[in-house]
Amino acid sequence: MKILIAEDDLASRKYLYKLLSEYGECDLVVDGLEAIDAYLMSLKEESPYELICLDVMMPKVDGVRALKAIRDLEIQKGIPCEKQAKIIMTTVLAESDYVQKAFEYGCDAYASKPIDSVKFLEVMEKLGVVKNTK
Repeated sequence: MKILIAEDDLASRKYLYKLLSEYGECDLVVDGLEAIDAYLMSLKEESPYELICLDVMMPKVDGVRALKAIRDLEIQKGIPCEKQAKIIMTTVLAESDYVQKAFEYGCDAYASKPIDSVKFLEVMEKLGVVKNTK
């Protein structure tokens, strides 16, 4: 599984990398613009990300705008819903307008920080994400 982690906070980025590296190959970016660029590159290489974790509050382009851009790219490329990336938003913000906007734009799940690894892994299981067996 190919995973993209977009997180500007170093501690959160390391934590997610450690948690998710058991599930596949993880790429790390520090802002929403890099997340969009990484997703575009994965499409060009015909090896799109299957799971993307987006922090809501990031420099340059926030996670919600990056989410919308990624979903728009998937639609432009004609990627069917079942083949689209599973996207989990992460944030310390529990403001309902951010959560609502993220779901309107097509996120699959939302995780509050600090991330509870047990709950996070349960969410991934519900999304059908399984550990790498290699």
